[in-house]
Amino acid sequence: MNPRRLLVFDADPALHELLATVLQREGRSIQDAYDRHEALEALRHSECDLVLAGQGRNGDEGVKLLRRMRSIRPEARVILAGGRDPGGALAAIRERAYAYFHKPIPTGPLADMVQLALDATAWRDDIRVASARPEWITLEVRCKLEAAERTTQFIREMLADLEPQQAEDVAAAFRELLINAVEHGGKSDARKRVRASLLRTSRAVMTHIADPGRGFSLESLPHAAISNPDDSPTKHIEYREEQGQRPGGFGILMSRHLVDELLYNERGNAVLALKYLK
Repeated sequence: MNPRRLLVFDADPALHELLATVLQREGRSIQDAYDRHEALEALRHSECDLVLAGQGRNGDEGVKLLRRMRSIRPEARVILAGGRDPGGALAAIRERAYAYFHKPIPTGPLADMVQLALDATAWRDDIRVASARPEWITLEVRCKLEAAERTTQFIREMLADLEPQQAEDVAAAFRELLINAVEHGGKSDARKRVRASLLRTSRAVMTHIADPGRGFSLESLPHAAISNPDDSPTKHIEYREEQGQRPGGFGILMSRHLVDELLYNERGNAVLALKYLK
């Protein structure tokens, strides 16, 4: 098996040292570049599976490198790193970056995303931008768990200017509801898509997720913790084991505690989550 080649582009030597420690694995090689010229030369002269692109010595931003490298290594996945900037995250989505993280980069989530990227095959069209303004973004997400994880990270960055706990509550609820839509509404069928929106006002943040399924009734969800009878709080776990489903089933229950209001439409194939800003 050929080693996976990673290129780290950023002006900060300390970041290179940190990422070398976090990302180095057996079967990987990591090359460093400190400005755009070095990064492009590295891409021209050797194959590359993944680029982690921050900011170069001359102020070059990762998104600019992404545009240039498409003609050199179009198959490489690019994870962008930048400021706590919803606009930067939005630009990353538009340019079809694999993911975006603000600095200081959370090493655990980054390591997980890098592994997800290296394992990915067909990923370029998994997230489509249907509409994108800072206060209202709508994405069409392929019914794949990988696409749901990537979309959640983009949404987390779109909320990065909020108070941290509020942002994380919204992102965590969004993830649970999106995965439910992918798995149960879309049946994890990569030919189908979920439509996911993030809306922001001066007083609240809303997420809206609509899946391609037939819908459901909240009163009839044997696979979910929300349907457990009072005398059997783990009943849904037994059901999931019998059906061969992965562990879980806490998404709706968890989301209700993370946001202020959670509303489903009549069919049960669309959900609105609302978080009031303090």
